[in-house]
Amino acid sequence: MPFSYREQAPPESLAQWVECQWRVESAVEIPHYGVAPDGCLDIVFSTSGGLRAIGTMTAERRYHLPGGERMCGVRFRPGMAGAFLKAEAAELTDAEAPLEDLWGAPARRLAERMHEARTTADAAAALAAALRPPTPPDNVQRAVAAIAAAHGAVDVDQLAWPASARGSSGAAAGRPAASPRSTCAACCASVAPWSWPPASRGSSGRS
Repeated sequence: MPFSYREQAPPESLAQWVECQWRVESAVEIPHYGVAPDGCLDIVFSTSGGLRAIGTMTAERRYHLPGGERMCGVRFRPGMAGAFLKAEAAELTDAEAPLEDLWGAPARRLAERMHEARTTADAAAALAAALRPPTPPDNVQRAVAAIAAAHGAVDVDQLAWPASARGSSGAAAGRPAASPRSTCAACCASVAPWSWPPASRGSSGRS
């Protein structure tokens, strides 16, 4: 097969933070491989470009894929990447950075293991294994998870309760410690700007 793009569910331990893992293999050169904005930030490995963090895009981008290219990545759910990258997700909007700039030596060692992997699937497994979920999720991450679980059909007043600081005096009294306005502001601040609704990815993936 000259070109393939595959997605798979992340390990259960990462499902709250990672939307999917994906792999691309191209036996032929593709000069203008299009990637539509989808509201997500990815960590991407490729044999030609190494290990990089690709920020949320506000417009379609096109990449050159050389023949024989192998790449794989993890696509984070909106608002969930910051704890893994040790950086503000908004700083990577419409930009990318070598993962070594964010992780240091651990990223360099991971890239070496991925280059040595026998298959793209093996490289993808190494990447997933290197991700350590934050414990516990912070309040905004819990709110974003609640929105995702409800497919967006969530009442802001109800959302303020799980996003509130647990054990606060307001929560103890049966009241949300965060107002609906502050909850929305916190969620928006944690997610880089992106278009809504996200364009259908189709056969395209992050490069």
